[in-house]
Amino acid sequence: MKTVLAVDIGGTTFAAATVTADRAITDRAEIPVGADPTATLTRLIAGFETRGLIGVGVGSAGPLDAASGTVSPVNIPGWRRYPLTGVLGDLTGLPVGLAGDAQCMALGEHWLRPGAASLLGVVVSTGIGGGLVLDGEPYFGRSGNAGHIGHISIDPAGRHCPCGDTGCVETVASGPSMAAYAREQGWAGPDARALAADAAAGHPVARRAFARGAAALATAIRTTTALVDVDTVVVGGGVAAAGEVLFGPLRQALADRGGLPFVRGVTVTPTGLGRDAGLYGAAALAFALAGMPV
Repeated sequence: MKTVLAVDIGGTTFAAATVTADRAITDRAEIPVGADPTATLTRLIAGFETRGLIGVGVGSAGPLDAASGTVSPVNIPGWRRYPLTGVLGDLTGLPVGLAGDAQCMALGEHWLRPGAASLLGVVVSTGIGGGLVLDGEPYFGRSGNAGHIGHISIDPAGRHCPCGDTGCVETVASGPSMAAYAREQGWAGPDARALAADAAAGHPVARRAFARGAAALATAIRTTTALVDVDTVVVGGGVAAAGEVLFGPLRQALADRGGLPFVRGVTVTPTGLGRDAGLYGAAALAFALAGMPV
């Protein structure tokens, strides 16, 4: 059975898995982000036997430069123009395909659940990313960064974003941003996971933080839907694991606004692949690079 190595580079953890052509994960590893990117990747890959694999697919937090194979994740400050595909190629001796982490999530959803011809994948976690499948094909854009909805500015007078803009969706709706807002309002918890638990328990500040973040996400989703006419939006990432704490106010924020019928009619759903969505998409990327249909 043809098998590839899939790698998922997130803001707080790196994950890798071997995935077969019949969409089965056969081995996996996960480690926290380290200060030295090459050492972190070396540790991650060390447990995998790469002989017999046909390629590597990697999804990374962005932005990225597809032509040079470099990544500069906004939420990993030590990584600027890091030569990710070159390093992974040297470590494995295999061809490497690169896409954004949310692009891989969208591709993974399409690969395993190909019901929607056009979809937007959104990762809500340490940062916020997006990826597009349009008319059955992944759309990466000129530089490889298409769908980067976390850096749509929704408030020019808003918070400064590490990307250099102000009022980006990520400054309102990412896990750290929602937790920071809640602490400013008197909440005393440590992080977004605790914020989600408190929101589920009815804590008013925690619920308000999620409602505020959901409203920002809804604006970005509506904007993207108006531009590219997707029929499905799939949301994943660590913050999306909060479930209805996020999806309840998100659907409400979408319903509360008017707009054109094709924008109002978009379906928003949590990923059915959980934390593995990005790995499946990275695997699909590697199979496509090897010339196999996905």
